[in-house]
Amino acid sequence: MKKVVIIGAGPAGLTAAYELLSKSKDYQVVVFEETATFGGISRTVNYKGNRMDMGGHRFFSKVPEVNEWWEKMLPLQGKPAYDDKVLDRQMELSDGGPDPEKTDKVMLKRNRVSRIFFDRKFYDYPISLKLETFKNMGLLKTIACGFSYLAVMIHKREEKSLEDFYVNRFGKKLYSMFFEYYTENLWGRHPSEIDPSWGAQRVKGVSIMAVLKNALNKKHGNKDGKVETSLIEEFHYPKLGPGQLWEVTAQQIKELGGTIVMNAKVTKIRKKGDHIVGITYLMDGSEMEIEGDIFISSMPVKDLVEGMNDVPADPLRIAKGLPYRDYMTLGVLVPKLNLENKTGLKTMGGIVPDNWVYVQDRTVKMGRFQIYNNWSPYLVKDLENTVWVGLEYFCFEGDSMWNMTEDEFAKMAIDEMVTLKLINSPDEVLDYHMEKVKKAYPAYFDTYAEMDKLVDYLNTIDNLYCVGRNGQHRYNNIDHSMCTSFETVKNILSGETDRSNIWNVNTEKEYHESTEEVSDEVQVD
Repeated sequence: MKKVVIIGAGPAGLTAAYELLSKSKDYQVVVFEETATFGGISRTVNYKGNRMDMGGHRFFSKVPEVNEWWEKMLPLQGKPAYDDKVLDRQMELSDGGPDPEKTDKVMLKRNRVSRIFFDRKFYDYPISLKLETFKNMGLLKTIACGFSYLAVMIHKREEKSLEDFYVNRFGKKLYSMFFEYYTENLWGRHPSEIDPSWGAQRVKGVSIMAVLKNALNKKHGNKDGKVETSLIEEFHYPKLGPGQLWEVTAQQIKELGGTIVMNAKVTKIRKKGDHIVGITYLMDGSEMEIEGDIFISSMPVKDLVEGMNDVPADPLRIAKGLPYRDYMTLGVLVPKLNLENKTGLKTMGGIVPDNWVYVQDRTVKMGRFQIYNNWSPYLVKDLENTVWVGLEYFCFEGDSMWNMTEDEFAKMAIDEMVTLKLINSPDEVLDYHMEKVKKAYPAYFDTYAEMDKLVDYLNTIDNLYCVGRNGQHRYNNIDHSMCTSFETVKNILSGETDRSNIWNVNTEKEYHESTEEVSDEVQVD
């Protein structure tokens, strides 16, 4: 049997392990995970019975293979979830599917609501053509946005930066209101310094024109037209959060004979010429080694290359210069939020129905907040009497925010809740919990412009496959990360040596698109 060593037990790593073991008996599979939990940034944290989703993860894909895979692991609900029952909300159910009130192994169907919080008012994202939108903006701003968009329709910018990309699709005024500050807050760089390919990959077909077309299709009852990025209104979600899917997958891998080694940090990749012979990992304070025939890496490509011996100077320089943005979140338990629900959508306790909200307020550092009650009623211990929110911040590992203690971070974040008038006083907070995620977001600046050269070098290593968001330094969603592993396993089983199919996942706008829907999101997840 050939030994396959997989680095990382996130979506890409676990998908690769399961696919290999379920499709062939010829491989011994060993997965190494640095932490004590499955799922990477898609993990779920359980704090005193209240669960936190690291980043907010919608399960939606137009790739049939991905949807079938998810349903195999967690079948779609056949009975209403708790909050849908209480509120008498109608949700499409799956015939013969499990009852979420009786079993945990179930995927829920949820309504998607994500909005922008700007000037203490809510705006749909993407911007909708509702009367409320124009009332919130006011006549002068509405006119200014209209003329700004018309101006860019006449004179398109050459797209040299992410700023150019956004302005071409929304106009300068809407860009400055709803994209500029958030993007700079997210990346720590102004959009004029960021490669436009991030927008081409994440935003894809969304623009004012896409919003207009979608509104017209809805008005005329046309459901056959393609729905552009981030216009999807429903998604699937594991009952106990995204980490549940990867815990179930890990159990399946073990039942198929795979081995998963937790709390094992890979520190060295031992290479002879253009062939990897083994890895070194740190576990319980001791360095240990394992040899293998095939290596699949979902670890940050920066760390992968820096951990190799005998790397030529140019690829090493590019890898060392690859930038990342790190992530911190504070789970905050409160009796209620001050935000008024004006949507007409029924919710538990009458709270606003949003899954997550983009904060476009230059007086705070908060990038987004999640309302976990709305993702799944089973994420919150006392659903009737408490609201469990996640306040999300973007930073660089080692900066002043990253180095804050939990209490210091909590004071800053809770004070910002008061500034935004989400709550009246810090005294209302019942409990809080801080989480950090390193290298959450691979960034598109610095040496990223030379990523193709690094890929060319990595492809010379005959038994190495790079998968997933960090493994490819590409801002993938879960489904695209999984697709990189699907393609990898197909190549391994068929003996295909060309890896372009793996690197090409999610690089083209039309990749795997159907005529009805697309899977990608503008949102950070």
